[in-house]
Amino acid sequence: MAGKLLAILMGSFLLSIGVNGFLVPHHLLDGGIIGIGLILHYFYGWPTGLSMIILSIPLYVLAWFFQRKYFFYSLHGLIISSLCIDLFSFFNGSFQTGILVSTIIGGLLVGTGIGIMLRYETSTGGTDLLAQLLTLKTSLNVGILIFLIDGLVVLSGLSVVGVEKFMYSFLTIIFVGIMTSITVRKQTTYPYF
Repeated sequence: MAGKLLAILMGSFLLSIGVNGFLVPHHLLDGGIIGIGLILHYFYGWPTGLSMIILSIPLYVLAWFFQRKYFFYSLHGLIISSLCIDLFSFFNGSFQTGILVSTIIGGLLVGTGIGIMLRYETSTGGTDLLAQLLTLKTSLNVGILIFLIDGLVVLSGLSVVGVEKFMYSFLTIIFVGIMTSITVRKQTTYPYF
């Protein structure tokens, strides 16, 4: 249990630094529930983390019926990562990097944070939870599923961020998917990952 808590804390911290320090200053998107939370943040000014919690409710209902252990394991991840994203929002503008560097670093940090959490059977909830549930039923790697879902979310944000930032956001989710896959693959205890 201590390892899971440490993974949630470390993963949430990396995720929140990636989002706030590198994606938000350039109005870049991530995929999944985080991406939808960012779209709502950019368009309406809503807190990203709070939006993530609200948007994850339907997926937690599914997890309750189909995989209760993921419901309980990722509930902690969702709450802590959402709080960290809102708590560390002061990192917005702290790193003076160009949009391409921010795209890469943000994607690497977010992907590593998500991957660390998934290695310990927890997640940020949302579409990461959906990808975990789908991984149990398919032979697809969880990182690939997250990448596909993330692509759809980023595509839906095209009208909010514009074409140039859409392209950079798409590059971000490529790095998120790569780092998630690499980080998750290092764990051999859970054969379905």
